[in-house]
Amino acid sequence: MSLWVDKYRPKTLSQLSYHDSITQSLRALSKSGDFPHLLVYGPSGSGKKTRIYCTLNEIFGSQVEKLKIDVKTFVTSSNRKLEFNVLSSPYHLEITPSDMGNNDRVVIQDLLKDVASTEQVDFSNQSSSKTKHRFKIVIINEADSLSRDAQAALRRTMEKYSSNIRLILVCNTISNIISPIKSRTLLVRIPSPSIGNINSILNNISQKESIKFSSTNEQELTNLFNHISIESNRNLRRALLSFETICMQNETINLKSTNLSLINLDWEIIIKNLSIQIKNNRNVATLAKIRVVLYELLSHCIPARTILKTLLMDLIDQFNNDSIIQELVELASIFNERLSLGSKSIFHLEGFVAKSMVVIDNYS
Repeated sequence: MSLWVDKYRPKTLSQLSYHDSITQSLRALSKSGDFPHLLVYGPSGSGKKTRIYCTLNEIFGSQVEKLKIDVKTFVTSSNRKLEFNVLSSPYHLEITPSDMGNNDRVVIQDLLKDVASTEQVDFSNQSSSKTKHRFKIVIINEADSLSRDAQAALRRTMEKYSSNIRLILVCNTISNIISPIKSRTLLVRIPSPSIGNINSILNNISQKESIKFSSTNEQELTNLFNHISIESNRNLRRALLSFETICMQNETINLKSTNLSLINLDWEIIIKNLSIQIKNNRNVATLAKIRVVLYELLSHCIPARTILKTLLMDLIDQFNNDSIIQELVELASIFNERLSLGSKSIFHLEGFVAKSMVVIDNYS
């Protein structure tokens, strides 16, 4: 039994139901004889990976769905051995080099060089239009988290092995991508689906799963879907998970109920509580307690930038004073830059908290 987010994930471009202009552009690229390097970016839950895999299906056929996980071993300059997981099919690889921290450059140089130095040949069906491409595609997740050295190595790989390899970089924002990589890739922005798009998808799934509702009133049903879409911040993946949670908890969904539980992630609740503490108790003791909580969040693999952004948005919700909000945003931008320049995230997160307390005190 699979989750609905996987069960109803489109596998071909023709199954995609929103952002038709982007879909048509990707279809044209897949049919062209010269598929470029791509830089696909957009907010979480907008469907970036889904569109990428639909495009791969358009180029190579259903073989890209036959995935396996390989464990590669790399040796750093200090003779330290690193193990790295690679998700692959006969036609593509999917990697997340940023998982290796400052050693991401080693993965980029060794793995991509190994893949790119071998020409892709398919003897199974040479007459098929979907096997005429003699290149392998490498999907690089979290490209905006790559170090500068890794991005420089990536640029050289793109230039040297462009005949045998195509790169698809995936990230939420391109602000941390160096200009030489941007200039060598085709930028494809995937916006969040609209509330209407999400409502249509949720309605379609409810019909396929024969979900029972307490009423057949279309307006009440639309209100439910609107509530899910807004609370999930137009994140389609989260909206589907929330809707499935509601359906599993209620045999018949009461459309007039206001207590339908949506997904509340633990780390989001924790950060929300931090913002309340910062507003109400601005002292050294509170800062020491917050430091411990920040360490816990980082140790549970919540990215520092995600913590900073979420904390900023929660703090903004706490105040109606435009001056405080403006100063908090300016502080967040400063410490966001420092996160990319420094190596110890906790210092910069704690610095943002301390500075925020000072700003709030100044207007109290």
